[in-house]
Amino acid sequence: MWCSRGTQVPVRIGVLMRPGVSSGLGVPTRLGVPGAVESTALPEVLGRMDETCEMKYKVVDSPLGKLEISGCERGLHGIKLHGGKTPDTGPAEAAAPAEQLGGSGAVLEPLLQCAAWLDAYFREPAVLEGLPVPALHHPIFQKESFTRQVLWKLLTLVKFGETVSYQQLAALAGNPRAARAVGGAMRSNPIPILIPCHRVVCSSGAMGNYSGGVGVKEWLLAHEGRPAGKAARGGGSRATGSWRGALGSTASSQPAGRD
Repeated sequence: MWCSRGTQVPVRIGVLMRPGVSSGLGVPTRLGVPGAVESTALPEVLGRMDETCEMKYKVVDSPLGKLEISGCERGLHGIKLHGGKTPDTGPAEAAAPAEQLGGSGAVLEPLLQCAAWLDAYFREPAVLEGLPVPALHHPIFQKESFTRQVLWKLLTLVKFGETVSYQQLAALAGNPRAARAVGGAMRSNPIPILIPCHRVVCSSGAMGNYSGGVGVKEWLLAHEGRPAGKAARGGGSRATGSWRGALGSTASSQPAGRD
């Protein structure tokens, strides 16, 4: 394991710290400090470094229940959905602001950026393109792999309101025959919603699986304006959407590794 978790120690209400979390490989030069992700290149990876991540946690409320954001000063590590619920009302009525829970203790910049991004996602998605994406520092982004390539392509190419099939995403990541591996990458996604694995559906238009439950996936897609039962954009090879042009060139700024 790249990151091991120590004993949970409360620091302030709403903020927890877990000491002794190893960061594994070195920090990417672009993603390793608080700030916006550059969408034009994959993160660079340095050599191994003897550093630890001082993990902190922030809990926000959302139409889907409480979301726990985790990260260190270098970047975001994860988003977890606790007690996920599917709102009975439609997306427009349910899209309440993501509120901070707990005290006003110091919160790391990547966590604040993520909370702001989630708030915009649920309340005013039109402004998302202008918001910085938090730096990413989960171990999965610290080494070259097909999983990292898939998650990065999904984050940077498949926009709000779009869907992509597993096969199409495999092609975007450089291996059109790796649809099954894409499914594995979706299961490994540590930062759902921000890295939108809910936008990956079957070529037939079926929802496919989702870590938060199919009901949550359906709600997220409906919130983004995707009608129930609508097939993946383009259905198989006839791709449409803002990511269509990327299918013509599967080469990335860095070679993808293998899981």
